[in-house]
Amino acid sequence: MLPRELLKKVRKIEIRTSRLVDEQLAGQYHSVFKGRGMAFDEVRPYQVGDDVRFIDWNVSARFGDTFVKVFVEEREAVVMLVVDFSRSMRFAAHAQPKIEIAAEVAALLAFSAIRNDDQVGLIAFADRVVRFVPPKKGRKHVLRVVTEILRGMEEDGEDADRPQRPTDLAGALDFLNRVSKHRSIAFLISDFLAGGYDRAVQHTHARHDLIPIVIRDGLEDELPRVGLVPLEDPETGELVLADLSSRRTRAALEERYRREAAARDRLFRRNKIDFIHLRTDEAYLGPLVQFFRVRERRARSGR
Repeated sequence: MLPRELLKKVRKIEIRTSRLVDEQLAGQYHSVFKGRGMAFDEVRPYQVGDDVRFIDWNVSARFGDTFVKVFVEEREAVVMLVVDFSRSMRFAAHAQPKIEIAAEVAALLAFSAIRNDDQVGLIAFADRVVRFVPPKKGRKHVLRVVTEILRGMEEDGEDADRPQRPTDLAGALDFLNRVSKHRSIAFLISDFLAGGYDRAVQHTHARHDLIPIVIRDGLEDELPRVGLVPLEDPETGELVLADLSSRRTRAALEERYRREAAARDRLFRRNKIDFIHLRTDEAYLGPLVQFFRVRERRARSGR
């Protein structure tokens, strides 16, 4: 039995994201993410304009008239939500920590998927995979996925009794490749404060439709002048004291973040991976809608 407060949060996020899906994303999602191909549906009498390649000659000969095969798109796809639960995702200089944005975006994508009768699964990770929900269809299952995300938000993604280790983004992608034997739509939602994931990204992109969603806080772009602050190195987990009252220190840290962000984006562009940037101090719906529009235009043009 879920705690009442958690049930209220699940219901609240369902109402909010379902409304956004209905108003903004449902049609675009359908247009962008195709199913597994075309499946035979029925045979019907030939009509002017039908493609002669689809004439069923056996049926036509049997009934003395011309009949064509009708195919429909197989809509069912598998959507995997790969969500970063690491400590850096719990950072909040503004109203919402990155993990809350990740939870809402994941729920929005999950409800978009079930509108099309797609399957939805969850892989949550920190320094290791901490939650796995195999993909299934239906509202009840999506509510379970949302519940697991919200439950994870209230816990620490990394066990405080264990030594701190860097976020294992590559390990999460390797896990996805092991459990998803067929091609899926994989939304990787993270702040990407990790290292050593280049090869895993390339390998996953070759097997799945990988869509990274990068969530960052405004404070990571421009550090405040606040004096001594403990900072955690995402690579080693080491805590160091940084004097943010020093302009030189702030400039060095900001430049390091810009270099890492630029290298990450180059990795995506070099491998022709579509990705989305979100900020905790800005509405996330706009960038998501823009992503779907770009994908939709590309699908229509056949590129």
